[in-house]
Amino acid sequence: MAPEALSRQQTEEALAGLPGWTTDGESISRTYSFAKHLPAAAMVVHVAAIQEELNHHSEMSLGYSKLSVTVNTHSAGGKVTDKDVQLARRIEEIAPGHGAS
Repeated sequence: MAPEALSRQQTEEALAGLPGWTTDGESISRTYSFAKHLPAAAMVVHVAAIQEELNHHSEMSLGYSKLSVTVNTHSAGGKVTDKDVQLARRIEEIAPGHGAS
């Protein structure tokens, strides 16, 4: 069974505990900044490992000192679900260890 999409209000309430994360109503996203490229690239690998563990994957875009993450749930019609919020929380847990701000 597909996960249930969150309403815009539910999504915004969930993001209240995730500073820096925003929603456009269809997905949640955040851009992290780093002092250099290598910590940003290392975080990509760490996020990929978490995504494999959760079997839930985001779109990531790596720049020199920036990493952008956007996620929604395809099986819920491309809407935001609890799975997306759970992934965002896990990413937030590891971000400080990579020097992300």
